[in-house]
Amino acid sequence: MKNLLVITALGEDRPGIVNELSKAIVDSGCNIEDSRMTVLGSEFAVILLASGKWNELAKLENCLPHLGRRLNLMVNYKRTEPPHQRVNVLPYAVEVVALDHPGIVNQLASFFARREINIRDLATASYAAAHTGTPMFSVHMTIDVPAGTHIAHLRDEFMDVCDQLNLDAIMEPVKG
Repeated sequence: MKNLLVITALGEDRPGIVNELSKAIVDSGCNIEDSRMTVLGSEFAVILLASGKWNELAKLENCLPHLGRRLNLMVNYKRTEPPHQRVNVLPYAVEVVALDHPGIVNQLASFFARREINIRDLATASYAAAHTGTPMFSVHMTIDVPAGTHIAHLRDEFMDVCDQLNLDAIMEPVKG
């Protein structure tokens, strides 16, 4: 079984954060399995999954508080287990674009939660529409649809809700 550590870090954006964090991981003998890193406002945010032998992860855990202080980052970490095998679920991609307004993510999450559909991955972005500058919002998510779900019915319900909310949406199977 793999030994895994989830690490989050947040701090003022500046060059070198990824270099310093990845150096600490490799110097401890660990490896980055998966990660998301982005600038949000003026802050740099990291969430990553590191793997290694038990003692290598312990070495990494010991250096993270010092690294956080040195880089002026809020760093949190937690041991975790490998993900449970997703059996009897079908991965679907959901793409939504709309005029930006509060509540879009909550309305989408509520739709799927009421149907016991897990949101595995979610990314959003606000941007100005080309030519007009209109504030826009996009949502990209991967959901796990239980295999017994009638997909055509789910898609119809989803599209009806999106039409009611004036959201342009697509739901399709994840390919590959």
